[in-house]
Amino acid sequence: MITNFFSRQRLWAVMHKEFIQMFRDKVTFAILIIIPLMQLILFGYAINTNPKHLPTVILTSDYSPFTRAFISGLKNTSYFTITKQVNSEAEANNMLATGEAQFVITIPPNFTRSLIRGEHPQIAVDADATDPVATSSALAAIPALAKTVFNPLLVGNLRHLQATPPPVEIISHAKYNPEAITEYNIVPGLLGVVLTMTMVMVTCMALTREREIGTIETLLATPVQPLEVMIGKLVPYIIVGYIQMALILIAGLILFHIPIFGNLLLLVLASLPFIAANLSMGITFSSMAQNQLQAVQMTMFFFLPSLLLSGFMFPFRGMPQWAQWIGSLLPLTHFLRIVRGIILKGNTAAQIWPHTWPILIFMVVVIIIGAKTYRKTLD
Repeated sequence: MITNFFSRQRLWAVMHKEFIQMFRDKVTFAILIIIPLMQLILFGYAINTNPKHLPTVILTSDYSPFTRAFISGLKNTSYFTITKQVNSEAEANNMLATGEAQFVITIPPNFTRSLIRGEHPQIAVDADATDPVATSSALAAIPALAKTVFNPLLVGNLRHLQATPPPVEIISHAKYNPEAITEYNIVPGLLGVVLTMTMVMVTCMALTREREIGTIETLLATPVQPLEVMIGKLVPYIIVGYIQMALILIAGLILFHIPIFGNLLLLVLASLPFIAANLSMGITFSSMAQNQLQAVQMTMFFFLPSLLLSGFMFPFRGMPQWAQWIGSLLPLTHFLRIVRGIILKGNTAAQIWPHTWPILIFMVVVIIIGAKTYRKTLD
């Protein structure tokens, strides 16, 4: 018979034991402290749904005061940063396709003469609208700019041009996603997010699981080298990664009618370094962790920045420079540009190469670290 149903001394003893266990597990304790701080910093400082200073290129052969006034007006809105003046439409389109530029402003050769004559010349604005959130505010600012930016120059005999309608006509082209359909941006990006989450999570438990159940002893008794162990564990999951890709692409076509303008074979080849990089990251976490719980906890330090700083959830160029630097180190950032470029823009191998080689470097570095940290003993 229980004479003392509840004891504060026993309760305190259990609580004291749990606190001791918590402080002994340094990885878990770090998760409890660092993850909330990381979320606070990333959401508070790095996330911005109204990006400004977007890279813009100018295509024009008209260098009059009216042209310079319009370009200065673009800069003053703070939405546009003029990064280059190009000489051909092909060069401008290539910069838009590779993501080097967010906007292309085309001012026709006879712009000034047509404006003075009151012919309301057109200025074309081509925008990379694969991410509608990143361009919507900037596109909305240009028509309002055209109404007032020329007024200081429209004096004397030209004063009548200040009346409505505006002296120029703005023609906006939202390329690659003209209807601003969110699914066109999200679904291709899910390829990278799902692969990052599943590949890292599954493989991070590979070595730790064997260590916990004891099968690692058999592996350690063989003459297998660390690099051979890593590759042998990666290859089966590469096949699983491709199966996941196929399922997402098929579901995107059937459920969301996502258009595919590029070469699917190129997408398959370009995905291999990304899948291998994430699997290598998981194996590295696995070799560093003492148990499966620690391995899973370590993945949070990788997955959370990848999700928030890659441009999947929030516009990449809306983040401060330090956040963009961190994001540029993560393979998901570059893979999102690769997959969206191939699917929505029809990019070629040459156009995706600037985003492929950073993934390859990341993969090699992580494999080297994983091989170095692989334990050849049970200690």
